[in-house]
Amino acid sequence: MSPTADRTESTSPGPPYGVAIVGTGGIANAHADALSTFAEQVRLVACADLDPDRAKAFADRRPGLRTGTSLAEILAPGDIDTVVVCTPPASHVPLAIEALEAGVNVVVEKPPTLSLRQLRELAEVEERSPGTVSCIFQHRFGPGAEQLRQLHRDGSLGRPLVGVCNTLWCRDQPYFDVPWRGKWDIEGGGPTMGHGIHQFDLLLDLWGPWSEVTAYAGKLARRTATEDVSCAIVRFESGAVATITNSLVSPRQDSYLRFDYERATVELDHLYGYTGDDWTFTAAPGADELTWTPVEGGRSGHRSQYAAWLRARSEGTTPPVSLQQAAVTMELIAAIYRSAITERPVGRAEIQQGGVFADRMDGFNEPWNEGKTVA
Repeated sequence: MSPTADRTESTSPGPPYGVAIVGTGGIANAHADALSTFAEQVRLVACADLDPDRAKAFADRRPGLRTGTSLAEILAPGDIDTVVVCTPPASHVPLAIEALEAGVNVVVEKPPTLSLRQLRELAEVEERSPGTVSCIFQHRFGPGAEQLRQLHRDGSLGRPLVGVCNTLWCRDQPYFDVPWRGKWDIEGGGPTMGHGIHQFDLLLDLWGPWSEVTAYAGKLARRTATEDVSCAIVRFESGAVATITNSLVSPRQDSYLRFDYERATVELDHLYGYTGDDWTFTAAPGADELTWTPVEGGRSGHRSQYAAWLRARSEGTTPPVSLQQAAVTMELIAAIYRSAITERPVGRAEIQQGGVFADRMDGFNEPWNEGKTVA
């Protein structure tokens, strides 16, 4: 699968950019709060939700916002530059396409699509539209990530060798009992798709393309149609290897990344977002000249990504994270599911060739539904 090349088109001559949020559930507040810190560059002008009362409650906390029950309704006045999609995952692509075809930019929450096929289709619409699509992967933009990225690129740490990526969270049964949760055709998967994605997206962003995956996934403790745990061993094109664990059944919650290089170990330990103080640097014996200066201030999150998004727009470069950049992460998700379900290693080239696992992450097998067998 090859999404379109990075693009630099913009539908607005410059700031302040008019922004509308579609879907006014919990995550919409994170976007609105982040955008409010860029008042000279962004104006939040509208919101839409299928539930008019929820849209009104969202707008009441932000005076001046107009509301609607559809994207078309809030786009009608013509003052929107960017639509932020914060709805359940199944509606991400239809809404993003509607916005692109209306000539505006899109910022879409994770996962950007439910499948690689949808990612390709969205990229094709983006290619023929004036707007761009940016995917929310905010962990890439936290304090410390750029410092490690630079050390990785300039070779100061030596070759990457071994990585650990753990998303160990806990969600009780009522969490899964929400009607749209734990459904392949709505969420696209379990913790591999919807929770661990941020952690291993940062791993991939720092360590580059992966080449092969061997994975296990299972439903260990929750009543749901998807997995509640997955574990994968990932080989990178560089030769490095990493383990990735995604869990929603771990009572002591933790989000942890470890990067072992020839000359140092760098660790990030947090839960739902990190600061510069959450990084630990350990030089290897004989590499005492290597140092790590903790980054003061700031936090990973939507504000950090919007700062990068606005900076890219002012510089005329592709706003992050593009569909092309997101494809590497989405392909890994598809490979984890394919490997777990077929019980064999899966290469990236194999995933890029398409097939049923590109059409839906479980290959339409529904392996964790009672009474279903794996094809």
